[in-house]
Amino acid sequence: MRKPALVPLRAAANTSRFALSLTAAAALAALSTMAVAQEAAKTELDTVVVTGVRASLTKSLANKRTNDQVVESVVAEDIGKLPDNNVVEALQRVTGIQVTNRAGGEVGTLSIRGLPDVATTWNGRNIFTASGTQVALQDIPSTLVRQIDVFKTRDASQLENGIAGQIDVKSLRPFDFKGSKFSLLARETYLDPAKKWNPQLSGMASNRWQTGVGEFGALVNLSMVKTDYRNESVTPGAMVPFTSPNAAELPAGYPFPLQRIFDNNVWTPGTYTGLPQKAGSTLNFNGVARPYYLARDAVFQSDVEGQRERPAANVALQWKPNDDAVYTFEAMYNGYRDKVFNKLLFSFVDWWEALGSNPAATITTFPGTNVIKTRTVNNVYGFNSGDYTTSATDSYVYALNGKWNLGDRLRLDGDVSYQTSKYHSEFTATRIDRVAPSINVDFNSGGGNMAFKFNNNADLADPTKWNVAQFYDNANRNEGSAATASLNGAYDADWGPLKTLHFGARFDSRKASEANRTQSAFLGRNLATLGANYYHVNSNFGTDISDVPRSWIEPNAYYIRDNIDQWRTMYKAADANFLTTDKLSLQKTFQVKEDTTNLFLMADTEHQLFGRSLRANFGVRYVQVDTSMTAYKVDATTKVVTPTFGEKTAKKFLPSLTLRYEPVKDVLVRFNYGETLRRPNFGDLNPIIQPSDDVSKVGYGGGSGGNPGLEPTRSKNLDLTGEWYFQKDSALYGTVFQRKIEGLVVPLRRRIHLSPAEDPFRNSTSGGDHTNGYDYVISSPVNASNGKISGLELGAIYFPKGLPWYLDGLGFQGSVTRLTSSQNVPTANNAGEIVAQLEGPFFGVSKLSWNATLAYEKGPVSARLSYVRRSAFLATNEAALFANPIGIWRQPEKSVDLQLSYNINDRMSVDFSGVNLTNEMQQQYYKFGDAGSPLLTNFGTVQIGRSFAAGFRWKI
Repeated sequence: MRKPALVPLRAAANTSRFALSLTAAAALAALSTMAVAQEAAKTELDTVVVTGVRASLTKSLANKRTNDQVVESVVAEDIGKLPDNNVVEALQRVTGIQVTNRAGGEVGTLSIRGLPDVATTWNGRNIFTASGTQVALQDIPSTLVRQIDVFKTRDASQLENGIAGQIDVKSLRPFDFKGSKFSLLARETYLDPAKKWNPQLSGMASNRWQTGVGEFGALVNLSMVKTDYRNESVTPGAMVPFTSPNAAELPAGYPFPLQRIFDNNVWTPGTYTGLPQKAGSTLNFNGVARPYYLARDAVFQSDVEGQRERPAANVALQWKPNDDAVYTFEAMYNGYRDKVFNKLLFSFVDWWEALGSNPAATITTFPGTNVIKTRTVNNVYGFNSGDYTTSATDSYVYALNGKWNLGDRLRLDGDVSYQTSKYHSEFTATRIDRVAPSINVDFNSGGGNMAFKFNNNADLADPTKWNVAQFYDNANRNEGSAATASLNGAYDADWGPLKTLHFGARFDSRKASEANRTQSAFLGRNLATLGANYYHVNSNFGTDISDVPRSWIEPNAYYIRDNIDQWRTMYKAADANFLTTDKLSLQKTFQVKEDTTNLFLMADTEHQLFGRSLRANFGVRYVQVDTSMTAYKVDATTKVVTPTFGEKTAKKFLPSLTLRYEPVKDVLVRFNYGETLRRPNFGDLNPIIQPSDDVSKVGYGGGSGGNPGLEPTRSKNLDLTGEWYFQKDSALYGTVFQRKIEGLVVPLRRRIHLSPAEDPFRNSTSGGDHTNGYDYVISSPVNASNGKISGLELGAIYFPKGLPWYLDGLGFQGSVTRLTSSQNVPTANNAGEIVAQLEGPFFGVSKLSWNATLAYEKGPVSARLSYVRRSAFLATNEAALFANPIGIWRQPEKSVDLQLSYNINDRMSVDFSGVNLTNEMQQQYYKFGDAGSPLLTNFGTVQIGRSFAAGFRWKI
């Protein structure tokens, strides 16, 4: 049995904090209004902030043209006004950016040129979420952002991590404006299928003053976004082999037709290529070839009801004592709260002892294959589950920056910062189970969608038909902090071709830790005896998906969480090992301290080549990373905690070179070579093994463990670009690039045996016989893969001239990215020895992605209609205990979005938007090489739904 994958979830917000934030915004608004009355003539925005769709694109083109690196930008059209709700959504139309995971009313995942390893910075400072190495960019509301820069290449002065690139989020500062400013935004967003309206409020107030000791500025920016969402998904289980339906073709030891084949000596679960799918294919049973059939082990539906809140704030104070110095203090807070009720329906479809007198009549196959399309099974076990997750993230960044001009040639930039981020989650799940008389399944009823029904769907909502079974009670806490200091300088040498020397030093001390708690118990009581408060029946599920049950009963996770002490006490009465409130502490699994020292030296030169200027930037960055870790192992019997210590040092020199040449006016050519790193995730360094139970009774459990010997992954990067700025506000540009990556971290499996004393599931009732201990196949990360990704990008921004008056203001923005990727995928035997190397694509890489946007701006009206699409891609690998083949691919994904805005006057505007107007779904299927297709091996459909928003903006 394979559990459905769950999206990481987070918890409920503090409304009193938001109320305080709004009070502060109102007070600042009053002060700002008084200042405007005194300086009404000074309300124009500085050139840093632009207005209108066309001005936004013009600013991004100017940044692209003047930067030495290959960079794309998204610029706010007005104060804090990006075209989307968060940073990830705002970047989906940028050349080379691919996004996915659109559930929950927003885009959740971003990659640059197919690679997800992105260095995330805020005003140039590296930021992260909890114990991770990157920040969750979707947590940053767009209303706090002035500009987003996507660096696809880096020079020696920039951070070395992030082999995909760097995304720098720039926030507003008071010196961005000539005088006082105030802005207020209110928006309501309607989400389908949740059918809920969701509020968003933000406010910004800024002012600057001349005093006797220089100029001062202060800015406060506050935001709150609340979202009630619903995710609906239907998924068939893993594909595994079964015996023939004909009694004459059954192998020895398998007395039943269509019996599931568990024997590892006959076939090996978790292989990348999978078993042949041609009709008549056979397996070897002790030297005898017998035919087999491929079918799914289970079906399940997930109905997720969630409430998400994002409070955020940004404060900036600036002081300019004279023309040669500027000091900036800024602080940022990002919060994330999530409460999620997942209503899960799960049923096996692989039982073989009650198929009647004609088992062959219970199945049909896809023509020419041994893959079962439809199946009827009797006396099948299934369970429903009420899963409830509450989670919370709080991240703070505090920073002080100084910029000084020392004479006419030397400039210094000093920066100190401290950040802390904490994530906490609690997960409870209660299962109810039954044996259903029969189930009928069509694994692909059309369009990649599965359909199924029970003999009596009315039983799905009858509490007397269900028994209360397992209860899972887990919690996690992840924490991270960092103190960073840097000093950078630039010296205008002007020594012939050598124009400027850049130098700098940076020291970063990072700490991270993780802790968790897991426990479970079995009750064994009829659901109806517990009372109506303890169960719930959902409704109107997946009306746009396929013919599946629209409602079913599940434990009421809301009520159980509200009465959790009583619930735990009831389970403790059934299982003495189950803990109640007084002992529910979290056990730390590891803590790590990582000190990073950076030094860089870089030079800018300028030469004449054929009478035109050739600019060069070359340098080297030295990186030393000292890591110390303590991991904690808990004895399964005595509960004694044993710490394990480890230390590691890594040193790297990373060179970079950029050439920038303008062969003719308005045409630029760039060449860049650079090297970047991807550091191991902290969790991947933890050597403690975490076994998982043999819930599918295949004869061994699963599990994972880290590897403290992991090295950083290193990438050597080449880029060649051409840009033609053929008229004002318009350009054509293209890039060819390659990334050669060494030491990719991939999982390898090995089989271990745990004694009864070591076995955490020795009392398990869901697995096999644990009397003499048990075997577990453990997956651990290793630097055992190399890869290459190369591609071509083409983009354009064009506002034609000479159009008829009614089309004047029409423009186009679009891009296309073509990617090719390959990496060796090692496979190992049960001893962990690599026995083969397979070639496969990178995860998350679509061969082709493109977007096109029609923009229009005339008078008070602005509009954009955009289409974003990416081709199919390898998303992840299935759990090694199951899949056949193992790769899970995503079907092509696309979205049509519309945005309209109207300026009522210079101070007020309204906007309207629609996302996923064509109501696309997110679908997956199994595949490796030529094995698998959306028709034969479809794997899950997620109903994304549409969203519509209306907003009002006021500024003075």
